[in-house]
Amino acid sequence: MIDLYADHFNPVYDLEELRLFHDGKTHDPLVTKYLNLLKSADGIIFVTPIWWNELPSMLKGFIDKVMKEGEGLSHTVTKTGIRGELTNLKRAYVFTTSASPTFYLQLCCGNAIKKIFIKVTLKQLGIKSGIWYNLGGISNAPAAKRQAYLKKCGEMTFDFS
Repeated sequence: MIDLYADHFNPVYDLEELRLFHDGKTHDPLVTKYLNLLKSADGIIFVTPIWWNELPSMLKGFIDKVMKEGEGLSHTVTKTGIRGELTNLKRAYVFTTSASPTFYLQLCCGNAIKKIFIKVTLKQLGIKSGIWYNLGGISNAPAAKRQAYLKKCGEMTFDFS
């Protein structure tokens, strides 16, 4: 389990991290720890809010800093595109909440979580499939609706085969 906030993860590149970027290196021990955890897992589950129709900067910074380029890291850049190295992660589950209703995110905002995060970003890392569950309208959702979402999430089984 990775809790970016509890770990006090810094999602921002400092000058030294930028200098090490093209070599696929880091000076942040959390980046190394997280990448090793990802390389030894069968799947991944993201739990995050949606802010302004996309992922929050903490999660984007996690992707930016942890997903290092280089043979044996998260991905390799080739002449024909990006080859994901995290093929051990067979599936991703993405659990989100949003102020906007889910249908609005899907139809009016371009469906960024599914079309960009799952089908492009995660696929480029080697994760072949992903499933998205969102509790939309969280700001106005009655307690019963929130509890039903949590119950549904808690009863799920996860298939990482």
